Amino acid sequence: MTLLDFARGPALTFAMAVFVLGVLWRLISLLGLPWASDKTARRIGAPSDVKAAITGFVRHMWVPKAMGQTSTFAMINGYIFHLGLAIIVFGFAQHILVLQGLFGVHWPGLPTSVISVAAIVTLASLVAALVRRVTSPVMRLISTVNDYFTWAITTAPVLTGLLAVSHLGARYETLLAIHMLTIAALLIWFPFGKLMHAFLVFLTRAETGISYGRRGVKI
Repeated sequence: MTLLDFARGPALTFAMAVFVLGVLWRLISLLGLPWASDKTARRIGAPSDVKAAITGFVRHMWVPKAMGQTSTFAMINGYIFHLGLAIIVFGFAQHILVLQGLFGVHWPGLPTSVISVAAIVTLASLVAALVRRVTSPVMRLISTVNDYFTWAITTAPVLTGLLAVSHLGARYETLLAIHMLTIAALLIWFPFGKLMHAFLVFLTRAETGISYGRRGVKI
């Protein structure tokens, strides 16, 4: 078995199993926790919980002006690399073929040149996020190994994918195998690190919005 056979066979299969089971385990264990009932009186004219949850989610999609330019840059930069990752994953023809094999759905891919530009911009945005983390005294203080490892394991597939498409550094088969192994590592880490926020953000922001709605908090 070659490295490429291992990467796209046992490694990827194992990683997807860990990803699915890990995400389900995290969600079920979280939703299964005892929920403390809110004893505060709902203010007069308070919105329904559904409306408050949606409002709370939307409100947190932008930084209040009082937070300053640094926080605004962090949020804009976050949108850039999140959007870039989405374009790479769902716009690259080879990725679409993999998703089609898994879920039976297919859609037109974007030109390779567009994906390459998106990957370069995404990589630059991720590097900017790391620079901010290590140069900001506050961010450096609250950062943990989880933050840095999550950054590295998110950046690795973007970098190795660019190298594979550009045929830089090694034979294409070797670069592709390394790229797929970095994806497998990301899938395995996903349920256990900060990447899980992709699912939990909807729950946490909705809960915050409901709490704000009951109390009449405006942000």
